[in-house]
Formats: sequence, C-alpha cells, structure tokens
Amino acid sequence: MTDKIVVLEISGLEALHLAGIVGQFRDVVTDTRRGDDPAIARLLPAAYPDDDEATQEFRRLTGDDLLGRRAADAEVVLLTLGMDGGDSASEGDPDATLTVALAEDEALSWMRTLSAVRLVLATRLGIQDDDDHQPDDPRFGIYDWVGYRLDGLVTALDRR
Repeated sequence: MTDKIVVLEISGLEALHLAGIVGQFRDVVTDTRRGDDPAIARLLPAAYPDDDEATQEFRRLTGDDLLGRRAADAEVVLLTLGMDGGDSASEGDPDATLTVALAEDEALSWMRTLSAVRLVLATRLGIQDDDDHQPDDPRFGIYDWVGYRLDGLVTALDRR
C-alpha cells in the first residue's frame, strides 16, 4: 500500500470542470490528426533552439512518447478524481466536497498535467509572457484557476 502524501479538497463543481478540462487535454495530446497545432508544439521541448531541422527531427522521434506520458498523467488525474473526463463526469454531485488523497507519484502526475494544461491554455489565449496575461478578462479565468490549483499542489508538495 502506498502512503498518501497530499490531501486535496475540491468542490464537486470544480472536480467536474477539472475532469472536463483534463479529459479535453487528454484528447488533444492523443489526437493523431494534431498536425501543426501550436499548443502541442509548446508541450514538446525545442531540443535544439538554434537548429529548426534538428528540433523537428527530435520531436518526430520523441514526440509520441512525450505526449503519451502526458496522456498517462492525465489519466491519473481523472482516475484519482473518480472521473474519466467523459459523460460520467456529469454524474458527479456539484454540491459535494471531494477529498482526494494522492500518493507522491499521483501528485506529480497532477502537477505535470496542470502545468501542461496551463501551457495549452496559454497558447490558445495568446500568452507568451506576463504582459500578455489580462487578469480582468474573463477568458483568462480558467487559466488562472488552473494556476491557483497548481500553486496549491506545489505548496503542498514543498511542505512534505
């Protein structure tokens, strides 16, 4: 049995939204028709920033594996929430408070997933640096909320 190290309380409504977002993220990284999606490119490192050809070759050779790991991390988030990100997420109770106990490896999967979701959202919102973020614009609400949850998880992991 694995020792639980992080206990996260989340409202049922937040859990439903998070499951939906993470489910959509999983779908994006597993879609084989992703083409030249800039959000996917942002998830894959530019191993050779001064050599576009070498970077493209690196992404071709490693991209599926890296995205597969991101999808596996997303699955961990959905499983620990007790939701699969699909229709079953709508069956949860939005008024309930969920207590999610995470082992270290699960907490790290959450952290990687929330970070990757923020990267995708930032790309979709056109955020390249801090000056692009407009906290008063309601379109940035989900981005900020995911960041809030990520910050709380990082803080909890630092305290252990």
